[in-house]
Amino acid sequence: MGKKTMVIGATNNPGRYAYFAVKALLQHGHEVIPVGIKKGSIFGLEIINGLPDISMVHTITMYVGPVKQSAYIHYILKLNPNRIIFNPGTENDKLIKQALENDIEVVIDCTLMMLSSGEY
Repeated sequence: MGKKTMVIGATNNPGRYAYFAVKALLQHGHEVIPVGIKKGSIFGLEIINGLPDISMVHTITMYVGPVKQSAYIHYILKLNPNRIIFNPGTENDKLIKQALENDIEVVIDCTLMMLSSGEY
């Protein structure tokens, strides 16, 4: 069964890793919630702007850098996911510390590599 996954930094720009992550997650049977700053759709899913009230999120995979993450920290903690994946370049010591304090698993890895290797 797939893991309900929120992609923060989702985009319909095919030159971005977040685009490939949404595609790969869907191909692997995961429910995807794409959250981004620009309006649009990706693989039939509307990109959600803002901070949507979503329940039972298993994984949040980060595709925004630490500076832009500050707007999401309290939101992410409120969602209380099982884990947060920090893709290369998104590592954020403040969010990592707060996640661990809230018993949220922290993974510093590449979502695409995790999916292709079966570690997701």
